[in-house]
Amino acid sequence: MVDDVITFDVAWYFSLVIAGVLGVAITTVANLATTVYLHRGLSHRALTFSRPARGSFRIVLWLTTGIRPRQWVAVHRKHHAHTDTAEDPHSPVIHGWWKVQVRNYAMYRRAARDVTNTERFAKDLPADRLDKMLFDRALLGLGTGIGILVLLFGPLIAMVAAVVHLNYYIAANSAVNAIGHHFGRRPYDNSATNLQWLAFLTAGEGFHNNHHAAPTSAKLAHRWYEIDLGWFLIKPMTWLRLARVRLDGLKLVSGSQPSTSPT
Repeated sequence: MVDDVITFDVAWYFSLVIAGVLGVAITTVANLATTVYLHRGLSHRALTFSRPARGSFRIVLWLTTGIRPRQWVAVHRKHHAHTDTAEDPHSPVIHGWWKVQVRNYAMYRRAARDVTNTERFAKDLPADRLDKMLFDRALLGLGTGIGILVLLFGPLIAMVAAVVHLNYYIAANSAVNAIGHHFGRRPYDNSATNLQWLAFLTAGEGFHNNHHAAPTSAKLAHRWYEIDLGWFLIKPMTWLRLARVRLDGLKLVSGSQPSTSPT
């Protein structure tokens, strides 16, 4: 009986380890789709995609996040248009970084549900037939994603992996809006910051100061020692003609010259 208990404990432990690794892997894929497709591609037009690449990104985001691309783009463009002002959907300068970290998802949902934001900031992204039939149905996408995990790994691993993924994804992307406008280096003169550890967790999004300085660049790393995982995906996609980069250099926005203050 003791042997049975030990065997059960070991099996339980390894199931949790597998579920945790799986959850992190799913979040990594979701983060890559978010930064490359939603952020650099749709929001800032820094690169364009082939039809197979677009379809793949849409499916991945539908299954792993339930995000409606038009809403995400609208909220993000509004953030750039009104950075750290009262009109910013999620400014730590206005609300405090901890409140944004904890409530970023609610702040995002409030702004995303405001139809006027979508009409103003994402009018170039009209909903197509697939959006109306499939991709705008967030719960269906997430439910399908979890169902696939259950079929492949069983209910225990699937549910733990889903919990790990959703918490990791929400917390890490909230940190970009919260910590990424409060703590870290400011090599350019804007209110965002750079954090390499956050960039690693979010496929490059932690180089937020770089991004606000040059928002139309497909490459978020500006220095040789900065590691941008999103760019590591973009480069082979260009070689395979799945994507075309419009700009990967530094086209700084007005007022975002290199900072002369200590960083």
